Amino acid sequence: MALLKVKFNQKKRVKLAQGLWLMNWFSVFAGILVFSMGLFLKIELRKRSEVMDNSESHFVPNSLILMGILSCAFNGFAGKICYDSLDPAKFAKWKPLLKPYLALCFVFNILVFFVALICFLMRGSLDSTLAQGLKNGMKFYRDTDTPGRCFMKKTIDMLQIEFKCCGNNGYKDWFEIQWISNRYLDFSSKEVKDRIKSNVDGRYLVDGVPFSCCNPSSPRPCIQYQVTNNSAHYSYDYQTEELNLWRRGCREALLNYYSGMMSSMGAVILLVWLFEMSVMVGLRLLHTSLESIVNPEDPECESEGWVLENSLKDTFKSALENLKKLGKFNQVQAGAEGAEGEEGGKTPAITTVS
Repeated sequence: MALLKVKFNQKKRVKLAQGLWLMNWFSVFAGILVFSMGLFLKIELRKRSEVMDNSESHFVPNSLILMGILSCAFNGFAGKICYDSLDPAKFAKWKPLLKPYLALCFVFNILVFFVALICFLMRGSLDSTLAQGLKNGMKFYRDTDTPGRCFMKKTIDMLQIEFKCCGNNGYKDWFEIQWISNRYLDFSSKEVKDRIKSNVDGRYLVDGVPFSCCNPSSPRPCIQYQVTNNSAHYSYDYQTEELNLWRRGCREALLNYYSGMMSSMGAVILLVWLFEMSVMVGLRLLHTSLESIVNPEDPECESEGWVLENSLKDTFKSALENLKKLGKFNQVQAGAEGAEGEEGGKTPAITTVS
C-alpha cells in the first residue's frame, strides 16, 4: 500500500504546483536567512579568535553558510520545475531528473537536520576552546611590546568590560599569573624583589586584577590591588563583603553568549528543515501525480500521487535487499577478477620429446 496516497484532478495539480512554486521561493529566502546567520556567527567568532584555542568552533558557521547556499540553489531549481509542470511540454524535459533530484533533496534535508543538532551540541567543544584560549590570552596580557601579542591587553580588557566578567573562571585567576609587564616594575624596590624571590618561577604575582574587572555599579571605589588583604582597606572583609569586581568568569560569559546564539540559530534551522521537508513531500506528490496520468493527451484526467510507492516497512525491506544484492554483485566481480588473475599467472607445462 502506497504511503500518503492522494487523488488529483487537473485543478488540484495546478494548485499544488502553484503552491509549491511559492513555497520554494519562501525557502530561497529562508536559505538567505541561514546564510546570513552563518556569516554573522563567523564574524562574531572571529572578533574573539585571539581568546579561542582552535578553529573547530568555525565548523558551525561554515556549515550554515554552505547550507544557505545549497538551499537557495535547490529551491530555486525546484521552483523552476514547479513552474514548468503547468505546461506538459516543458515538464517533459525535467522528468528524467526528478528522481535523482528528490534523492539529493533527501540527503540535503538530512544534512540540514544534522547541522541543527550540531548547533545545540556544540557547547562542550566551545567550552574547552574558550577555557584554553582565555588561559593563554591572560598569560600574554603583559606582552604589550611583543609583536603579535601587543593588542592582547586591549582585547582582554574590552572583553571583560563588554561581558562584565573577570578572568577565566573568576577574578582569582589573575592571582596565578604575572599580568604586569616587567618594564613597569621597579627592581630596586625591596617589595618587588621579595615577591619575585618568593615565587619558584621568578614571577611577580600579586592579589590584584586589571582595572577592567571593576564593576562601575558598585558604590565603593574599586579595590583593584590587595584584594585579599583586609587590613589594607578600611571596613573591608573580602570573604564576606560583596566585592566590587565582576564575579563571573569570562569563559562562562562567552560560553553563554555563543551557546545561546547557536541554540537560537538551531531552532530557526529546525523550522527551516520542517519547511524544506514539506516542500520535498509536496514535490514528490506532484512528480508521482504527473507520472501516473494514464492518458497524457487528456490533461484533465484524474491521477494518483504518493510519497512512497509501498509502505514504509516494505520500502525499507526493499532497500536492504537491493544493498545485499549490490554487495553480492561486488563480491562476484572481485572473485571473477581474482580467478582471471590466477589463470593469467599460470604458465603452460612444456614437454620435451627425446
